[in-house]
Amino acid sequence: MTKFSDLNLNPKVLKAVEEAGYETPTPIQAGAIPPALIGRDVLGIAQTGTGKTASFTLPMITLLARGRARARMPRSLVLCPTRELAAQVAENFDTYAKHVKLTKALLIGGVSFKEQDLLIDKGVDVLIATPGRLLDHFERGKLILNDVKVMVVDEADRMLDMGFIPDIERIFGLTPFTRQTLFFSATMAPEIERITNTFLSNPERIEVARQATTSENITQAVVKFKASRKDREGSEKRKLLRTLIDAEGEKLTNGIIFCNRKMDVDIVAKSLKKYGYDAAPIHGDLDQSQRTRTLDGFREGALKILVASDVAARGLDVPSVSHVFNYDVPSHAEDYVHRIGRTGRAGRDGTAIMICVPRDEKNLEDVERLVQNEIPRMDNPLSKGKPQDEAKAESAPSEAAETEKPKRSRSRSRRSDDKPKEAVQSTEETAAQPVQEQAAPKPKAESKPKRDEKPRESRGHDNSQKGRNDKRGRGRNDHRGGNQVVGLGDHTPEFIGLSFDDRRNAT
Repeated sequence: MTKFSDLNLNPKVLKAVEEAGYETPTPIQAGAIPPALIGRDVLGIAQTGTGKTASFTLPMITLLARGRARARMPRSLVLCPTRELAAQVAENFDTYAKHVKLTKALLIGGVSFKEQDLLIDKGVDVLIATPGRLLDHFERGKLILNDVKVMVVDEADRMLDMGFIPDIERIFGLTPFTRQTLFFSATMAPEIERITNTFLSNPERIEVARQATTSENITQAVVKFKASRKDREGSEKRKLLRTLIDAEGEKLTNGIIFCNRKMDVDIVAKSLKKYGYDAAPIHGDLDQSQRTRTLDGFREGALKILVASDVAARGLDVPSVSHVFNYDVPSHAEDYVHRIGRTGRAGRDGTAIMICVPRDEKNLEDVERLVQNEIPRMDNPLSKGKPQDEAKAESAPSEAAETEKPKRSRSRSRRSDDKPKEAVQSTEETAAQPVQEQAAPKPKAESKPKRDEKPRESRGHDNSQKGRNDKRGRGRNDHRGGNQVVGLGDHTPEFIGLSFDDRRNAT
């Protein structure tokens, strides 16, 4: 069996590794460290939790042990997708380089530029940064990348998901083409493969596991959930989450709840705290000091439940996470592998439970297609305590609606003979009222000139259209008190046919 002592590492680095309690390298470490030490480019593909960070930190410290950095010109560069992962890489350098005199700087957002500028001005051997903040320093003229000898891209597939690929390509162009490149990713999307073909020179490819596989010591389950009403989905889903947490009992020592949206992270965390759970949120919109404080509390055991967006899904090393809850089915199937990879680390057993609403069915199919396995279904615990009829009504409201329709149709088609006498009498009375009301204005209508004295054919109009016009006219004029005579109609008074002289003689 290969040991760290067999990998030609610097003796001071080996001493730090032994003090950290490690003797045997993981497969990705055993495969990546030897070619990295001889200066070859490395392309490492391994699922999360396999020790990729040590795969590049240990050979980098050995290679940089000799030499000295100049002001504003770092000797090595490590790019990470998130602030938390960059901070974790910096901690690994502190652990493994404590017997070697190397300087480092951490360039991440949420921290003052002034403090970072002071470190860069002194000269650093290792520069650990997120792409955005690194380019900010470069554009301000505070950083020169012409002396970079080793460049590392960590979690490259996450870089792709977060839209950092254009920044990565630009940074590659700012560094010398003679650099050594160590490229690590959990999956190999076509875009990632294009970059490796462009910027890596004859790399040593190390693939220690099938892409996008889940650990065998993680117990997985998915709960199908459908709300009783659309406007109650959020509250009922949070109630289901609390029930799932309670059902785990003492087995849940700590856990991470993943949500797709930052807004849901805050809502779920606030709801859990309201019901007495020890929970706190972490996502990209929070202040960096608050994110660091929350993550440190979770690692130290002071915080039991961490509600997170995918900012915490990649690369965070918290070995003792017992449970992962997917409040939402991830939009990208690869994120499911990284989320549940937070539990079951270092050979421990873990549990991953996911809630799936009807609109997430397609995402669930994508996840199962990626992992090439069906995730076991779990009964909804909220349905167990309800009466059978109520649970059936919630699960199939359309069936309940259909059973009610015949009752209403039978009530409409009931014969008048079956009605009670009081109902028949009241119906006859209401039917007689409009007849009496219509009979009253008849004399008034007869006193006016009749419009229908001549045959309808002589008017030159369509009879059916005339009938419709009459009905519309009556409908419009009902509130004016009867039919109105508009114009002369078919009746012409005799005086209109007289001449002017005849009218004067008549007077």
